[in-house]
Amino acid sequence: MAKENNSLTTEFILIGFTDHPVLKILLFLVFFAIYLITMVGNLGLVALISMEHRLHTPMYIFLGNLALMDSCCSCAIIPKMLENFFSEGKMISLYECMAQFYFLCLAETADCFLLAAMAYDRYVAICSPLQYHTMMSKKLCIQMTIGTFIASNLHSMIHVGLLLRLTFCRSNQIDHFFCDILPLYRLSCTDPCINELMIYIFSMPIQIFTIATVLFSYICILFTIFKMTSKEGRGKAFSTCASHFLSVSIFYICLLMYIRPFEEGDKDIPVAIFYTIVIPLLNPFIYSLRNKEVISGLKKCMKNYNIVK
Repeated sequence: MAKENNSLTTEFILIGFTDHPVLKILLFLVFFAIYLITMVGNLGLVALISMEHRLHTPMYIFLGNLALMDSCCSCAIIPKMLENFFSEGKMISLYECMAQFYFLCLAETADCFLLAAMAYDRYVAICSPLQYHTMMSKKLCIQMTIGTFIASNLHSMIHVGLLLRLTFCRSNQIDHFFCDILPLYRLSCTDPCINELMIYIFSMPIQIFTIATVLFSYICILFTIFKMTSKEGRGKAFSTCASHFLSVSIFYICLLMYIRPFEEGDKDIPVAIFYTIVIPLLNPFIYSLRNKEVISGLKKCMKNYNIVK
């Protein structure tokens, strides 16, 4: 028993992508550029929504928080990944590993709730436009946002707390580019069946609730749009929810691929890259490029800045 305790792992090695020197430099430059664009895009969107009073509506409040969580997701993963491209040991301590997983879990759980809240907001705006300000009041919007962060924090803390009950005395090599929960289960000497059960008890209801909310909202939206007699009204309704529908579709397709039973090896890495790195990169562009209110607000802020300058 003493021998087993002496060999407990307190540090892990993140295997990452490749040890080829040229490929390492190329991948470093690609992911560094993605990181910069992601942070500028998301934090810029948060700043724009904060400064532009016309964007202080429920939809944009949820969008601002979504951008903030996407920034959190990128900060949790990419800096350590970039460091490991040129680190000989590629080491990460147990507590750094837990912190990385905590912030990733927090961001992704919050994304689920925020996308569901945005779907409900679009449902009210299109299906009950005359009651929009009553049904989506500022008070309800704040309550939904606070509830999202409380639930996401609790969800993350539960899984991190359960991870800390595990002991790691096998290989300390994680065949991934970040500390994900299921690769850690493979390295555990403690039976992770309780942890796996808690995933089904806590994570599955969140996924079912948020997916059901999105599906219900968009089914009602589609029925309402098809009942419209005006082509202009249909076009306006479609444009109102097109960016959110695209973002939701990409997110949940990747999520369903990501949470499938993991196989051994690196077959999950491409999906993980898209889910944790590419989606936070895409969201600011999806919500900004064809959004007249965001573009108008950006032009106004730039104009005001030039006047002050």
